[in-house]
Amino acid sequence: MVDTSERLQRATPGAGPRARASRSAADRVLATLRAEIVDGTLTPGTPLTEAQQAERLGVSRTPVREALARLIADGLVEERGPRTLLVSSIDPDDVVALFELRTTLDEQAARLAARRATHDDRAEFRALAARFGSVTVEFLRDDDTSRHGYYALVAAFDAAIDTALGGRSTYLAAAIESVRLHLARVRRLARDDDARLLTAAAEHRAIADAIADGDPERAVAATRLHLHNALTSIQSHLTSHDRQENP
Repeated sequence: MVDTSERLQRATPGAGPRARASRSAADRVLATLRAEIVDGTLTPGTPLTEAQQAERLGVSRTPVREALARLIADGLVEERGPRTLLVSSIDPDDVVALFELRTTLDEQAARLAARRATHDDRAEFRALAARFGSVTVEFLRDDDTSRHGYYALVAAFDAAIDTALGGRSTYLAAAIESVRLHLARVRRLARDDDARLLTAAAEHRAIADAIADGDPERAVAATRLHLHNALTSIQSHLTSHDRQENP
């Protein structure tokens, strides 16, 4: 949640250097904590205190407080009592609900991208299709178990979708971005599943090819298949994880 003072600072063109520096520090803290929550460095249930995070990140408590408030609004951090903040848990029911929402949003995004893509956009999707087509086990393991190279490729694909949508779909793009944030956490449960990631790469290639060809319905069908398979895989990993935690 953005507090009144921050809204006023954003709305005031003449905000001074100190206010701008505070916002900049809060943005940096937000980006760091959000990335650590999404990639699993900060696991569900991890306590987050202003003092600890301020010391760890080398900033004052004010930008940490602002960043934590925004993470609460995003649903990545939850309050469990006075001054008690924890990284939010991943509920299997929430995962299903998120995928239901993302399926609707992504199908529409793929349809519009296929219709609206410019010549340059289509060239970008053809290049992305080729890159997804060249994904191998060696590529997946080239960096480390976090599969940063693969997820960077997925991020480039998402960015190409956003570009193809153009400025006429700002609400759709904003809604998709919110859902992506949460699903990125659970998606990485499959990071050790090379077989699934290879299949997902092929699915992304099919979507990119369809958009490059300007075929909206093929893009929708490929998107639907990809998200169905992704949900099935994630549910399997969540079940396996729960069995390990509660044998």
